[in-house]
Amino acid sequence: MDLGSLKKAPGSTHSDKRIGRGQASGTGCTAGRGHKGQRSRSGSKRRAWFEGGQMPIQRRLPKYGFHRVGKVAFQVVNVGDLDGLDARSEITPEVLRENGLIKKLRVPVKVLGNGDVSKKLKIKVHAISKSAQEKIEKSGGAVTLL
Repeated sequence: MDLGSLKKAPGSTHSDKRIGRGQASGTGCTAGRGHKGQRSRSGSKRRAWFEGGQMPIQRRLPKYGFHRVGKVAFQVVNVGDLDGLDARSEITPEVLRENGLIKKLRVPVKVLGNGDVSKKLKIKVHAISKSAQEKIEKSGGAVTLL
């Protein structure tokens, strides 16, 4: 069995009708459009969201939320995660990327204070919380903001 031998289940599809091509087609006269009404007329078009004059759903439902214009989305790394890295080298976003702690180099990195530090760490990141900075400096490390 392969993809070329697949067939649709019997009865799952119907053959297409040629709508309204004379009396002998079986759908002559109104051509399968029913009697009168907007959709029976030639050239009838309606917008996808039109509800026949009923108050449309985008006007019935309330608006909520907003998008903060100057918001910066950070990739978060905790101090406890940094403790497992090699303390001899300087910890930069590139090092964090190599060790799988962040996914993208384009998105800024912020260090948060969850966990403990037992090594002297030299860190270069875009942002850091107060508690994380205190823990790193307490252990003899240094923090540089990019």
